[in-house]
Amino acid sequence: MARSPEPFDPRQEMRRGDFELFHNLDTRLSAVGLHHHDFYEVYYFLRGAVDYRIEDKLYCLQAGDLLLVSPMELHQATILDHSIPYERIVLWISRPYLDSLADGGEELTHCFDSSREGHSNLLRPVDHGPLQILLEHLLEERAGDRYGSALYIRGCLLQLLVLINRLAMASHVSSESSSPLVSSIVRYINGHYAEPLSLDALAALAHVSKYYLSHEFSRVMGTSVYRFITLKRLQMARELLLRGVSAGEAAVRCGFSDYPNFFRAFRARYHCNPRDCSVCTDAASQA
Repeated sequence: MARSPEPFDPRQEMRRGDFELFHNLDTRLSAVGLHHHDFYEVYYFLRGAVDYRIEDKLYCLQAGDLLLVSPMELHQATILDHSIPYERIVLWISRPYLDSLADGGEELTHCFDSSREGHSNLLRPVDHGPLQILLEHLLEERAGDRYGSALYIRGCLLQLLVLINRLAMASHVSSESSSPLVSSIVRYINGHYAEPLSLDALAALAHVSKYYLSHEFSRVMGTSVYRFITLKRLQMARELLLRGVSAGEAAVRCGFSDYPNFFRAFRARYHCNPRDCSVCTDAASQA
């Protein structure tokens, strides 16, 4: 590697407008809450004992695995054994910058598209050497100030993203689920977050008691049913706000029963008012 890896930085917002790259190594990392970003994430797993949840999908990671997380996906890593060093390279790419890299050519967001048939957040290439080499080159160039670094970095990013999209088109890796019940509930919430939702109604839909559903959901997801619903609604509301929808309309369209509740929940989550959405940050890692 070009530089020694660094401990995890708990911030979950970008400070640059193009991309950021991290090489992290941790031995005692505190739990990071379920969260989402306004940008794309490419996560290259080097070593550790980690399960990674993305929405209703659970991935048991192996060295060399590559995870792709889109801006609209709630995700969380769970460290299973703290005695094993947890090392990974993480690339964050802003939406406008990723669009600019394509420059009117083929879509580079194809690999992140969860609506695509056969889509998987996890890529497990037989030969992960080329991926790691490109990421190492990016780390090295970003750490220095050599002639042509900006051009070299852009070229590496283009190569990396084209390679990832090719791998995604040929990938057949499936996720695992520790609870089909919870996966079905998550999928239902994702499709019906704008409607009235309650623990009683979801339990009746799944033909289980609300106590069992509450316990199982918290065990698997690390958060309550109520909090997951709120997170999903806030996530979708923020997306609408960024598109220019008014705060009041966004609240209604995302299932909030009244504006004051929406305002309080939004402010608690993003540390700003809904009308100032463009400067908000996700505070999940501090939750």
